[in-house]
Amino acid sequence: MWKEFKNFIMTGNVIDFAIAVILASAVGGVVNGFVSEIMMPIISFITGGVNFNELKVVLNEAVKGADGTVTTQEVAIMYGKWITSIINLVIIGAVLFSMMKAKNRVNPPAPPAPAGPTDNELLMQIRDALRK
Repeated sequence: MWKEFKNFIMTGNVIDFAIAVILASAVGGVVNGFVSEIMMPIISFITGGVNFNELKVVLNEAVKGADGTVTTQEVAIMYGKWITSIINLVIIGAVLFSMMKAKNRVNPPAPPAPAGPTDNELLMQIRDALRK
């Protein structure tokens, strides 16, 4: 059993998958940093300093006690966070698209394999060979 497990773990597919997961995590950190530290401040500047994360519709105000502590939390729809996630998705998609375009310029995809004979052509060749 141990030998089978060792063979399974040491196959190329498992190791390739592990490397891909680690690299994806690293690339995710870089892309998220780009979005939050570079793009969102630019978008905030363009929109006049709006912080989308703070946009909300308050359904129920917070209730404070006599000593100033909050006794009941506010109930709000935080639609600004949703807008931020949509912006993040668009920016991340654009960054990944740019990365793929650059990769394809460096390593162009292989041309498609030439098309072989269709099933009908193969059947006709077999039929003709049998007639001979």
